Amino acid sequence: MTQQPPKPFLYVVVCAAGVAADVGRLITAAQERGWEVGVFATPVAMNGFFDTAAVEAQTGRPIRSAWRTPGEPRPFPPPDAVVVAPATFNTINKWAAGLADTLAVATLCETCGMGVPVAVLPCVADTLAAHPAYQDSLVRLRGMGVRFGEPYSGEEQGGVRPEFPWERALDLLD
Repeated sequence: MTQQPPKPFLYVVVCAAGVAADVGRLITAAQERGWEVGVFATPVAMNGFFDTAAVEAQTGRPIRSAWRTPGEPRPFPPPDAVVVAPATFNTINKWAAGLADTLAVATLCETCGMGVPVAVLPCVADTLAAHPAYQDSLVRLRGMGVRFGEPYSGEEQGGVRPEFPWERALDLLD
């Protein structure tokens, strides 16, 4: 009997934006494409931005938001790829600056040295996206090989709020 090779492992980093409530759509799409998924979330995102119990049930793994204690085993294997969705102004700027003050941002900083593909779906208001620090952060992260989807401001267009393009993150990894 031959053993199945392990599925590739995808880290999904979730930030505190209203669209995070639908992160299960990204997880479902990733699982349908053959990925095993582990979720990291910013501390603020853990405070009601998405259904943490549903995500843990869907992935079969705990959500990582707090640091491990010394000697505690790593609950996820190393990633084969990383998706940051939704990615907020705060997280993008801290990551680009190397400010690893949360586990989610520290994980993003660490993956830069791993050589794995990283896809980002920014969810940033147009007024914040115009800030020079944000523009500099995009340039720096792109220079590090990070792949970005189209910006999503969440602003209504013609009275309708556009859908957040969850699956686009997975397309960026191909």
